[in-house]
Amino acid sequence: MLTSRTSALRRFAGALCALGAALATAGAAGARAPNIIFICSDDQAVWTLGCSGNPQAHTPHLDRLAAQGARLTNALVATPVCSPARASLFTSRYGSEVGILDFITNPAHKEYTPANGAIGLEPRFVTFPALLARAGYATGLVGKWHLGDWADDPQRRFHPTRHGFDFFMGLTGGGTSPRDPQLEKDGVVRKFEGLTDDLLTGEAISFVERERARPFFLFLGLRAPHTRYLPVAPEDAAPYQNLDPVIPNPDYPGLDVPEVKRMMREYLSSVTGVDRNVGRLLAALDRLQLAENTIIIFTSDHGYNMGHNGIWHKGNGIWATKTLPAAEPNIASRYRPNLYDHSLRVPSLVRWPGRIAPGTVVARTVSSLDWYPTILAMAGVALPAAVTVRGRDALPLLRGAPVADWEDGFFAEYSMRVYCRTDLRAYRTPEWKLVRDFLNPGRDELYDLTADPAESRNRIDEASAPAVRSVVAALDARIRAQMRLHGDPLLVKLEATKK
Repeated sequence: MLTSRTSALRRFAGALCALGAALATAGAAGARAPNIIFICSDDQAVWTLGCSGNPQAHTPHLDRLAAQGARLTNALVATPVCSPARASLFTSRYGSEVGILDFITNPAHKEYTPANGAIGLEPRFVTFPALLARAGYATGLVGKWHLGDWADDPQRRFHPTRHGFDFFMGLTGGGTSPRDPQLEKDGVVRKFEGLTDDLLTGEAISFVERERARPFFLFLGLRAPHTRYLPVAPEDAAPYQNLDPVIPNPDYPGLDVPEVKRMMREYLSSVTGVDRNVGRLLAALDRLQLAENTIIIFTSDHGYNMGHNGIWHKGNGIWATKTLPAAEPNIASRYRPNLYDHSLRVPSLVRWPGRIAPGTVVARTVSSLDWYPTILAMAGVALPAAVTVRGRDALPLLRGAPVADWEDGFFAEYSMRVYCRTDLRAYRTPEWKLVRDFLNPGRDELYDLTADPAESRNRIDEASAPAVRSVVAALDARIRAQMRLHGDPLLVKLEATKK
């Protein structure tokens, strides 16, 4: 068995070899490999940016990113809840493939169970940061990971440094307070003083300063705008002090309008905090003269609702109405599990000076699964034949090239296991979306996205009409084909019960 010192020396030697190969390749091409910074906010809706058409949102730095690069207007995530969404991002596999169905609770969470706490991303699943590290990139994760707890695991198999990151500073679980958080740094968990995202962004800037001599990949997982939204810095709250916010569904039956408006003001304040910290990072790149060779990607782990369809929150939506529906056997009365577009759609911006034209708008459907092969393509790193990914390289779309065979169909899933129980699977085309709940009969949904993009009218009960019946049959077949393609254990179970 190797000693830790010998193992470390061998890893260091291997890293030097990989770095030499990467730099030689970059040198042959006449340029250093690009730095890549991936900024992922938490629970941020697509409608929270000024550049997305929201006049209430104060997001000047993110709007500048969009103007200087590309904005993807139809970017969706594979699952609209933290842990499975992040697993899909890092592995380009569905949560059902890697065994992460819902968000992972830690021992302090009220819904914690040892079974849920034992879930995490196993090291056998190769992440794209691991491939970047092998190619010579310095890799760092600052902020939220939420793919397993390692507090009581001597092998720390869920720790980010077991998944391709050389450096980690951040949250050990899924959440922390917006101010004076408990964070891990240098392997020690301690209390830090200050606003959480300000602290994380400061650490991210330190990583860039420290690693700027060689190509680096930084994942900055911001905490905001996750609840609690407050406190925020005074300058982040200032644009909303006297705002009477426009909310999307004020006439929704029984909607608690004053409460939704209050939450909207606080939520947008938290989003502006995200924007301010993005501005700090962009300013650091300018100061260090790194902006021209640094790719900036900004997105969120999933979308968000704020009064849309009568709920707030994400895929595990919470009713924002004054009265609640009756509980069902698997559905608590407070919750509205869903695969609404507002839960799935995320803001997505990419800036790559000299490679992506300013003001580019990508309207094709892209998935969070696509970041893995796209980032490898940006870095010039080949995907190993033994690594399976479900996503597609979206770089041609970002570069403005026509992609004749790009498929705009999209598959999503959410097997909710905390608070409620569902087995949701959906297939979405630009025209229609079918949502099946294989665990709870009577909860299927069908939306005509052309006529009803707000998904306010469920047409599943019209399935006796020939045209609607044809749509349901076609989309159901595509749901099952996708489940079969990635070996969804749920489909195996469903088919076994039919025998």
